[in-house]
Amino acid sequence: MTNKEPTSRFMRARCCLPVDATPVWLMRQAGRYMQEYRALRAKYSMLELIQTPELAAEVTLQPINAFDLDAAIIFADILPPLIGMGLKLEFVPGKGPVIHNPICNPEDIDQLGTPPAEEFLTPTLEAIKIVSAELEPRRIPLIGFAGAPFTLASYAIEGGGSKDYAKTKALMYSQPAAWGILMEKLVTVQADYLLKQAAAGAGALQVFDSWAGLALGKEAYNRYVAPYNTRLFEMLKPAGVPVINFSTGTSPYLEDVAACGGDVVGVDFRMPLGAAWEKIGFERAIQGNLDSMTLLAPWDELKTHIDRVLDEAAGRPGHIFNLGHGLHKTTPIDNVKRLVDYVHVTTER
Repeated sequence: MTNKEPTSRFMRARCCLPVDATPVWLMRQAGRYMQEYRALRAKYSMLELIQTPELAAEVTLQPINAFDLDAAIIFADILPPLIGMGLKLEFVPGKGPVIHNPICNPEDIDQLGTPPAEEFLTPTLEAIKIVSAELEPRRIPLIGFAGAPFTLASYAIEGGGSKDYAKTKALMYSQPAAWGILMEKLVTVQADYLLKQAAAGAGALQVFDSWAGLALGKEAYNRYVAPYNTRLFEMLKPAGVPVINFSTGTSPYLEDVAACGGDVVGVDFRMPLGAAWEKIGFERAIQGNLDSMTLLAPWDELKTHIDRVLDEAAGRPGHIFNLGHGLHKTTPIDNVKRLVDYVHVTTER
């Protein structure tokens, strides 16, 4: 990190410095709720959009051009790194991601590769270069991202999404040595990928641990997940950019999640922001945590929920306004615009 004081709202907030208004960006801000995105998806598959740098850049910039957002996030997905490791990924319409050769045993884990990001993820790195060059004159940082080891492991073992993570937990509990090898391989791949994103121009990085908190309790998290997350965040320090540690369902042990690392802790909607901030410590920045489903409500109701989050933040430096999860595909465009503008106006200093 440089010693020069940052100027953008997002970067100042991540340093817990005063800002002229609370910065806002929204997870899944580039996506299916926008007509411009749906027009592209009518022509291209999900993987085609991700793997074509110019298209990924276009999708990334769509919400930036439509709303007064304080950060962009590269349009990609957490799962393509699994392709490079040897898994066959397909995004099936109406079903979501499917792994056609999921991990079933330790031998499958031994077969997994750990190639450098340039071999399979160059399109995303190229998209980052395009977008960062576009955003630099506008002083809008670009966020790169990747999935945390447990979240990727669960997809790789389950073959897709899961309600009970039975296969993942069975392997984790019955084959702890193999589990450790799998997690180490994922740390290696994800650390390299994230470092390359920063080198390509990402001004910040976010690690998504979407499923660990929904699958595991405190003891299991600390035994089977935390050591690898800690290792990952440690390996990202040479990137020289802020790192956001985001998870869902981890309220009962949020302090353990925060202890793994990250400059900013992203929290879901399941705990009041103020209580979550007390758990992680007010010396660190916090990101969140409006329930994304409140954007489906009429404005008067949505405004009440936004006010509650802002009241919990209490005007304290270090708050980055975001959702507790990604935007839903049916979110009204007008609600997104009104949310962004309202947060800025309400928190102007």
